[in-house]
Amino acid sequence: MRDRRELYPLKILVAGGFGVGKTTFVRSLSEIPPLLTEQAMTSASIGVDETSAVPDKVTTTVAMDFGRITVDDSLILYLFGTPGQSRFWFMWDELARGCVGAVVLVDLRRVDECFPAIDYFENRRIPYVIGLNRFPGSEGHTEDDVRDALAVAAETPVLWMDAREADSSLKSLVALVEHALSRTAVAG
Repeated sequence: MRDRRELYPLKILVAGGFGVGKTTFVRSLSEIPPLLTEQAMTSASIGVDETSAVPDKVTTTVAMDFGRITVDDSLILYLFGTPGQSRFWFMWDELARGCVGAVVLVDLRRVDECFPAIDYFENRRIPYVIGLNRFPGSEGHTEDDVRDALAVAAETPVLWMDAREADSSLKSLVALVEHALSRTAVAG
């Protein structure tokens, strides 16, 4: 009879404002075809969704994105991408239930759009890392400068990443898991 290890599923959220790369992040990492709830943007979003920084965006997540990563035979990561617009935030409580933490994606051209996600996780004491998604025009800032501008705690990881690249996205997940484990060790 084969020795069976216990399976540890970890739920991770990918959050942030509208058009910061959450769907791209999930898509770049998922070993299965990701479940995406992308819908075409309609005239109803005119004046509601600010698209000037992302003029090529023609779809938006209306519920969630879902992907899976098998780390080994005992660890599976489940990725849940949250919707970015405030009209869909009512779903965040359900998505966050049981999560070990979140990657909060930030577009430095629109830094103000990340504050609701940061506030959400801080208010619920959910570990998170800040993923500075590389968009054109976002260079020239250090992680410490961004940390100060966002007023996040010194122990909260802030890292540059590119949601289009699996290796880059994976590094942010590793940083999140390490951060969550360090918080657990301190609390326990």
